[in-house]
Amino acid sequence: MSRQVGASRLTGALINGLLAGLAAIALAPLLWMVSVSFMAQGEASQFPPPLLPQAPTLDNYTELFARAGMGRYLFNSLLVSGAITLISLAFNLMAGYAFAKLRFAGREGLFKTMLGALVIPAQVTMLPLFLMMKGLGLVNTYGGVIVPMLATVFGIFLVRQYARSIPDELLEAARIDGAGEFRIFGQIVLPVLKPILVTLAIFTFMAAWNDFMWPLIVLTDQENYTLPVALAALSREHVQDSEMMMAGAVVTVLPVLALFLLLQRHYIEGLLLGSVKG
Repeated sequence: MSRQVGASRLTGALINGLLAGLAAIALAPLLWMVSVSFMAQGEASQFPPPLLPQAPTLDNYTELFARAGMGRYLFNSLLVSGAITLISLAFNLMAGYAFAKLRFAGREGLFKTMLGALVIPAQVTMLPLFLMMKGLGLVNTYGGVIVPMLATVFGIFLVRQYARSIPDELLEAARIDGAGEFRIFGQIVLPVLKPILVTLAIFTFMAAWNDFMWPLIVLTDQENYTLPVALAALSREHVQDSEMMMAGAVVTVLPVLALFLLLQRHYIEGLLLGSVKG
């Protein structure tokens, strides 16, 4: 018995050691990125490159915000990503609930057609989307970045699969009591959908925050650039300044990392409940 316990502990220790090693390998580039962002100019170009700054400095961050205008780009990204997240959550939640629980003509056919759009590469839709934004006068505006992401097939599908777990009897009882559809949605459906709402909010915010290609296409004025586009433009001007580029990368990563750490409990809960209820 004691041998079995000892073997079990040894196996557990080996597995934990392996997982810790893999985690260290995954985190090493991120930690080095943060370290380089505090190095003096040219220090990261040494060979072999140092792991830690000899004299940590905030000069790279000061340069970013004082001269490179990173504060403006940070505001642009926060505005665009926040607007996309809030508005798309409203549309995706209502559409997903409608496909799951409301009966209307052509519901299943429309849903299957919408799912078929998932196989179309995003690159194929960029030219038609750009022409539509041009026709609406939204090129080189925040609206041109926001409007194409106001609703997503993935978001609607995710909400629909989760909302199907809501008992039809509960909704019918509310209707018999005289509750309207908007009251049912606000007081019954939304509290049930809270875990998947948080999960979808994280997915949406991260996708909008990290999006590079579409803002690059639709935005022509540098003052309207989001962080990923601005960082790419900045790298062309400061190609040798690795330390400042790493500082820009840290500024780009921190908001989504903070959001995930803040909401990770709800995020994991949403994924687990979605896998069980779906």
